Amino acid sequence: MSKLNRILISGGGTGGHIFPALSIAAAIRRRNPEAEILFVGAQGRMEMERVPAAGYEIVGLPVAGFDRKRPWRNIGVLIKLWRSMRRARRIVRDFKPQLAIGVGGYASGPTLKAAQRAGVPTLLQEQNSYAGVTNKLLAKRAGRICTAYEGMERFFPAESITLTGNPVRPALLNVTMSQAEAKRSLGFDAPRPLVLVVGGSLGARTINESMAAGLDSLLDGTTQVMWQTGRSGEQTGKDAVKGRKDVKATPFISDMATAYRAADLVVSRAGAGTISELQLLGKPVVLVPSPNVAEDHQRKNALALVEHGAAEMIADADAREQLVPAVKRLIGDADARHRLSENILKMALPDADEKIVDAAEQLINE
Repeated sequence: MSKLNRILISGGGTGGHIFPALSIAAAIRRRNPEAEILFVGAQGRMEMERVPAAGYEIVGLPVAGFDRKRPWRNIGVLIKLWRSMRRARRIVRDFKPQLAIGVGGYASGPTLKAAQRAGVPTLLQEQNSYAGVTNKLLAKRAGRICTAYEGMERFFPAESITLTGNPVRPALLNVTMSQAEAKRSLGFDAPRPLVLVVGGSLGARTINESMAAGLDSLLDGTTQVMWQTGRSGEQTGKDAVKGRKDVKATPFISDMATAYRAADLVVSRAGAGTISELQLLGKPVVLVPSPNVAEDHQRKNALALVEHGAAEMIADADAREQLVPAVKRLIGDADARHRLSENILKMALPDADEKIVDAAEQLINE
């Protein structure tokens, strides 16, 4: 059986794309430390820093997303796409990959299309319950499509689909401390319930504004809150927590593993990577899907959990009125939290990175 020796991995733009890409690369290297792995990202996006920091080489394409609100700006986008296609063809020709893997994001389209035209086998990783435009366009010529949700035959050829789940950061699964120890290490009281509020590294304005407006009601002497505001919500958080006990606001949580371990309830957006983490950890969650994403995929991700009794969902437009009351109700109902925890854990798909590499090896050996 041939090993994975020269692999092209493309995608990025958000942590939700970059973490899976790096997890797949690490799983390849565990099996073959000599494997040559080249990443292709989008110039100016976070992968251009995160990937080299993890020890891998990356080249950037001048690609950008289409502006749906201001169509006249897309002339420049089309020029960048044409340049990206030309550069992607050169990358594929010079690197001569044995396999190309696409994880979604701006750079994935030109890179995987160039690989397919050159006859290189391609594997797609679709993280969401509703497939992205790029992966749908690439699917017909992809050898394997690794998904995290059942029922993806409505987007992709059934014979190409392998249900693997989404890779998550290993550190999240390797916490040895108890929940009480995790709470104390973060400066909270162990016996009292802790709500973890996360809006992603960039923040989530609706969640931040809803929390700021509802803190008086939520902090009733029994509940504690750890609130990641993101950079955009840093001032909102600072102003809201001034003079209050039982709440800590920070723009970024560096140790998410401990924060998750400490939490009795999570409030979050509904990105695919975050949902996979919550499934593997069995955390009860109130999801507030972002409305500012392609194909409304976060709402569809959340609904896939709600239909299994594995999460509660509040629409972004309703969050200011409904989020804090929903949190208070669940904090006061341990049985409801337990049911959510059991049901979300049933949806977990562990070892996704290894399963994706299994699919990659099968593909190059066919």
